[in-house]
Amino acid sequence: MNKNSHEWRIHILAFVLTMIAELIGTKRFDLGFTAFSLFPMLYVLIFGGIMGAAKVLPKEMMEEASPFIGISVLLLTAKVGSTIGPNLGNVIKAGPALLLQEFGNLGTAVFAMPIAILVFHMGRACIGSSFSNSREGSLAVVASRYGLDSEEGMGVMGSYITGTVLGTLFYGIMVSALAPTGIFHPYALAMACGTGSASMMSASLGAVIDAFPTMAEELTAYAATSNMLTSVDGLYMSLFIALPMCEWMYKKLTANNKHYKDGVPVGKAEKKGEE
Repeated sequence: MNKNSHEWRIHILAFVLTMIAELIGTKRFDLGFTAFSLFPMLYVLIFGGIMGAAKVLPKEMMEEASPFIGISVLLLTAKVGSTIGPNLGNVIKAGPALLLQEFGNLGTAVFAMPIAILVFHMGRACIGSSFSNSREGSLAVVASRYGLDSEEGMGVMGSYITGTVLGTLFYGIMVSALAPTGIFHPYALAMACGTGSASMMSASLGAVIDAFPTMAEELTAYAATSNMLTSVDGLYMSLFIALPMCEWMYKKLTANNKHYKDGVPVGKAEKKGEE
């Protein structure tokens, strides 16, 4: 079968799976102590994973589908960029607390990079998976800087899929456990809900509102503003601070490390040398 035929099959399959997922719609689950929602995007990922595992899709078709991810991310990058200009006024009005909280996202690199390198001996994929919480804006940053076919691209895509599948459930349970402790102010919890992901925000905000029902409107406003700011200044934070920091950490942690040779995990380096 020629290449053009495969491409048509890719487009048709993507359209059919998207329509099925949209027909299923968003499903909300209330477990009493927490609540979370499943979004159509998750269903498509599950359908694709099942079809790939069952070898319903030929390998050639999956390989030819890879470049379309980059094309889709270009559209996503344009969408993310279009939200920045109109919201600059809101960013300025938000105040230092909401603006400075973005530095907290650097914690993903500070905690995750050493574990990825010193414990799991990962390659450069750990840069893509550790510099942020790997949501849509992160895909756009990695795609434009490294390309999604790179190791960094595979890292961010892996974390993106993991976050989509498990993120909403994790956020809902974590916030449900933290809210009753009284360690954090309700506003701080609401601000932390704004991770740049609508699904994660919905899951975690629902848990905060359940703990503080009389403050529902204020908490929703803080969470929504934080979520918007993460999409705006978070893009620049990732591009100019988080990624360079991860690059620096990768060089430092792999230097003089017996599990790495010239910045490449030993197993991969040997395999590359044999080729």
